[in-house]
Amino acid sequence: MKRLFAAIKIIPDDVFLELFYKMKRQLKDEKIKWVDPGNVHITLKFFGETDEEKIPEIIDVMNKTSQHSNPFSISIKNVGLFGSTYKPRVIWFGIEENKELLNLGHTLLEKFEGIGFQRDRQNFRPHLTIGRIKYIEDKKRLNDILQPLKDYPIQKSDVHEMFLFESILKPTGPEYRVIETIRFQ
Repeated sequence: MKRLFAAIKIIPDDVFLELFYKMKRQLKDEKIKWVDPGNVHITLKFFGETDEEKIPEIIDVMNKTSQHSNPFSISIKNVGLFGSTYKPRVIWFGIEENKELLNLGHTLLEKFEGIGFQRDRQNFRPHLTIGRIKYIEDKKRLNDILQPLKDYPIQKSDVHEMFLFESILKPTGPEYRVIETIRFQ
């Protein structure tokens, strides 16, 4: 069994990193598990613990889908929270609405469902998780830090490929190992 997910990897630029580290400094006294900037990605599908025999089927779906996908550009914009203002769980950077990305995500989810992987409860909402909140002492301060960043332009990225990753959980944080790289046609 391997813990798998399909994703688009994002290479942070200077603006992304500056904003990320500024937020990390501003919230240093809070209990937040920050994502390693080298691991930021847009999750297309989280499979979880998966029988290794299913890997060729997953790769086949990704390859077939890539044949109908062209490279595209995305704009990373906005900072927000998942969870409520009383119990925030995740800090994220948003992805400006993008037709190509949404089509890719929905097509993959539909085809993965066809090979036995159920859709998640939530709708496909592309984002970059940057921090997982364990506990926030000062919720007002968190809101004061994030509020000015609503609609803040962070980075533009060209997307030429997607990946099948294995996530290996370690005490220092997850390690992502590329199983397959699938380039768009």
